[in-house]
Amino acid sequence: MLDIDEMSTKEMHDFLQKVGHGHLGCTFEGHPYVVPMQYYFGEPNIYIFTTIGMKTKYMDANPEVCLQVEDVHDLKHWRSVTVTGRAEHITLQQDIDRVMELVKNQNPTLSPAINRTWIDAWGRGEVMALYQIHPTEISGRTTDGISSK
Repeated sequence: MLDIDEMSTKEMHDFLQKVGHGHLGCTFEGHPYVVPMQYYFGEPNIYIFTTIGMKTKYMDANPEVCLQVEDVHDLKHWRSVTVTGRAEHITLQQDIDRVMELVKNQNPTLSPAINRTWIDAWGRGEVMALYQIHPTEISGRTTDGISSK
C-alpha cells in the first residue's frame, strides 16, 4: 500500500524554490485553460515572467489561478504542491525592476519567455508581462514522507 503524507509549510516552500516549473490553471467565461509555466518563488509570492497571450488574457479577466508543481520519479515516488491565489499584473516600474532582478538571478537567459513563436511565416511579436500570484492556499503531498520510511 502506498503511503501519502502532507508536506509541511517548509517542505512546500523548499519544493517550490527548487522546482521552478509547473502547470498554471486559469478560467475565462467558464472556459478552463492550463499551460506549462516557468515561475519564480519569492516567499510568500510566486512570480510569472511570460509573454502576452491567452494565459494573460485569462488572468486579466479572472485573477483566480491555480499553480500545480510536481516531481514524479515513478508511481511510488513523487511530490506535488498546489497553490491557489490571485494573479496581479505588475505594472509599476519599481516593482518590475525588483521582480526582474529575482527572475534574472534564477534564469539569466529569460528562457522560455524570450523565444520565437511561429504561428505563420511572419511569427509573433513578443510582448513581456509580469504577474505576481498572492497565494490564498498551498497544499502539498508526498510519497517520500514520514510514513514511507
